[in-house]
Amino acid sequence: MSLRLLLFLLSFEARQLHKENCIFLQKTSPVLIRMIKQRRLAYKIPFKLEVVKYAKEHGNRAAERHFGPPPTERMIRDWRKQEDQLQKADKNKHTFRGHAAKWPQLDVAMKEWITHHRNNGITVSTKMIIYEAKRIALEKGIHDFTGSPSWCYRFMKRCGLSMRTKTRIAQKMPEEYESKILSFHKFVIDARKRNGFEIGQIGNMDEVPLTFDVPSNRTVDLKGAKTIAVKTSGHEKTHYTVVLSCCADGTKLPPMLIFKRKTFPKEVIPRGIVVHVHEKGWMDENGMRVWVEKVWSKRPGGLLKKPALLVLDQFRAHISESTKKCFKEAKTHLAVIPGGLTSQLQPLDVSINKPFKVFMREEWNKWMAAGNHDLTPTGRMKRPTITQVCEWVKTSWHSVKEEIVAQSFKKCGISNGLDSKEDDILYEDGEESDASDCEELNFINSDSGTDEFLGFTED
Repeated sequence: MSLRLLLFLLSFEARQLHKENCIFLQKTSPVLIRMIKQRRLAYKIPFKLEVVKYAKEHGNRAAERHFGPPPTERMIRDWRKQEDQLQKADKNKHTFRGHAAKWPQLDVAMKEWITHHRNNGITVSTKMIIYEAKRIALEKGIHDFTGSPSWCYRFMKRCGLSMRTKTRIAQKMPEEYESKILSFHKFVIDARKRNGFEIGQIGNMDEVPLTFDVPSNRTVDLKGAKTIAVKTSGHEKTHYTVVLSCCADGTKLPPMLIFKRKTFPKEVIPRGIVVHVHEKGWMDENGMRVWVEKVWSKRPGGLLKKPALLVLDQFRAHISESTKKCFKEAKTHLAVIPGGLTSQLQPLDVSINKPFKVFMREEWNKWMAAGNHDLTPTGRMKRPTITQVCEWVKTSWHSVKEEIVAQSFKKCGISNGLDSKEDDILYEDGEESDASDCEELNFINSDSGTDEFLGFTED
């Protein structure tokens, strides 16, 4: 093909394309032609206010000549009508997008309620917002209000509120942790095959350090606030220990609370709670003996002394000679988790401790928001009573679902079927460990070592 012929063909194709476009434009309305030619633009609110200010001084047409077109004179007239709304709106927005509040009086009441709580330093969660909104809606006679999470999200967006939180650092895994996990799984499987433990006789126990004040790391507050204050009773460093224990079939055993004192409290202890005292408020060998006698030995099947397997971390009170003797009398075999791997192998750490602490924070938030607290002679707020703390623990532990408990054991590879049909549960996403919450309470830091795997069985 010659060069002249090639140029002729290219020019012919170009003429045909131009002809088709002209026919399309002739059949199209003038409005559509302008839409095709003119790209739709968006202007931020600061620019609109600048144009409005210029138009007020020199006129709308002068503003059009100075800033556009576009914007056109018609657009500038509309902006001038919206000047009051533009002054109050978020300056980062382009326009007034989003639906208006269906119950504006409810928004005003809730904004005042949140402002009052935050001015007093009280933590505000989204659940608290929904509960309070439902209560106010009933008072105002609003019967079609459901208080859904989507309403809470839109309400916070309308009022310039956001959830504030602090960052956290993930737990560092020890060296060769994969081989240690495999060794632990092999140890548990061999023990189950050798002794034939029932699922309900496979348990886990762990100490959860808590304080009388349980302020949340997250609270609803205004966007852009640089200082987030949370009011407490001043006892956020006065700690006690909650000993949680559960079984692989979902059974939750009664929690034991260890308070920092020398004498047994004279306050009323709710049923279903075991209380122990220690000079420093943590677990020791004597506390382990009390737990075995009052909690573990009274589990379903414990009085019959059925063979059992208990998963523990390497805290020294768990593996002392006197403690192992108590477990031997109870016909309980021990599986000790390798150091630094409780976030992977301890059911309580994997999926249970976190929701328990969330429920504890909710109970504390309700107590703080209720007000009318007793004061000391110096005017300081008194801490919650031991009876109140026991009730919080009892309610929070009851709120943890049994399905989560049973699933957590399988997630850790402890109660999975021996036929390998449930092995895929090991790789499902689970709740992250709350190990970092214990950093300031070194008395329970039993996972900091790098000891090799230890597995204890009573032959």
